[in-house]
Amino acid sequence: MRDSEYDLIRFEATEEGLAVVTLNRPDVHNAFNAELIAELTDVFTMISEQPTIRMMILRGEGPSFSAGADLNWMKRAALHSRDDNETDALRLAEMLRRLYEMPQMTLALVQGAAMGGGAGLVAACDVAIAKAGTQFRFSEVRLGLTPATISPFVVQAIGPRWAKALFLTADGFDAAYAEKIGLVHYVAEDDVKMGELQEHIARLVFSAAPGAVADAKQLVVDVTGMEIDTSLMHTTAKRIAARRVSEEGKEGIAAFLEKRAPSWKR
Repeated sequence: MRDSEYDLIRFEATEEGLAVVTLNRPDVHNAFNAELIAELTDVFTMISEQPTIRMMILRGEGPSFSAGADLNWMKRAALHSRDDNETDALRLAEMLRRLYEMPQMTLALVQGAAMGGGAGLVAACDVAIAKAGTQFRFSEVRLGLTPATISPFVVQAIGPRWAKALFLTADGFDAAYAEKIGLVHYVAEDDVKMGELQEHIARLVFSAAPGAVADAKQLVVDVTGMEIDTSLMHTTAKRIAARRVSEEGKEGIAAFLEKRAPSWKR
């Protein structure tokens, strides 16, 4: 899809390689429905395939980042068969996976509220900044449901014990609490501070080699939970060796020794 074909999101990209995806259903607090999930899946796939894009920002238009599932969408889903509901849920899971696996660095800017699936989007991003006072909740059990499709990303972000506590109680929490448990990395006092943090992170990303960023993301996935043994040591040694002889590795070392900026720095 081109940007003009999106109805429920906005997509913008700069020549420098910064993409911004904005959830654009402010009248319903950017709640998910089938159309929004399809558009997000499309744009995440498209960005992943664009080597000129080096960073993506995900944000929500209006007072909230995302209120989670659209109530009308859920009401219709309750009338569908189990197989249809499984297909529907798989589309949401696939969208989140596309976001999680993007080779570019992803940054969520969160304000107002991030509930259920909205919090899942936050968890699937690499880094998240929340405005002070932002409210979060995994509210599914209150509706007789479970946060199944978002669970892999949330558990990865905050760990099984915090996830269990918050999934089972559906307790609400604010940005400071979200930072404490690792769902977000920074809390911004206001919009000005959020903008400053966004620019700081962007400067860091655009100083890093894009291929190394993608490899580092995959490295974290691959070593998480692995036993620290001889096999893992050999695996990590092979990875750094491959990086050292790569074009980016050679350019980075040369730039450091020659006291100049590497070719990828913006």
